[in-house]
Amino acid sequence: MKNLLNPLCWLLPLVTLLSSCGGSAHLRSVGSPTTVYIARHAEKDPTPGLADPALTEVGQQRAQALREELTKAPKPVSVIFSTNTLRTRTTAMPLATQLQVPVEVYDARQLPALAARIRRDYPGKAVLVVGHSNTILETVEALGAPRPVPTVADNEYNYFLEVTMPRDSTKTPTAVARRYGAGK
Repeated sequence: MKNLLNPLCWLLPLVTLLSSCGGSAHLRSVGSPTTVYIARHAEKDPTPGLADPALTEVGQQRAQALREELTKAPKPVSVIFSTNTLRTRTTAMPLATQLQVPVEVYDARQLPALAARIRRDYPGKAVLVVGHSNTILETVEALGAPRPVPTVADNEYNYFLEVTMPRDSTKTPTAVARRYGAGK
């Protein structure tokens, strides 16, 4: 009976249990929503006929601005997805380099598969998806949220969409649109 009253008898196993769960960061992420940041690639070389255009100097600056934007986010990005084009991979690269994570290629024609993978593999985490003017709003919809803007024009490179996916699958994800970088 005397041992049960000793705080060390119950406090030490409790501390051990909490530390084996990953500490307070793990406890905070339990039940927290998944955040998916969706960005269009930055400004590309406008030369007609290029099969896979590179970023312009302005586009490279916008890619740096995306990195700056996401390093200020409440949760660190855990994974970065990009289509298999030079302009999208280059847009993602400054953040990937800083976080020391690879850029994982996804097929923009298979957005439901990407959404399923994000839900399954990254619950409660932050994810970046870099796509194109004709895929970023479709990505929002694949994640279950309504479009935050009706369209993204071919000459608009500064949209930054944020989808919040509640852990409770009965609740609808939400999306907001912001602008980032030069020409906000």
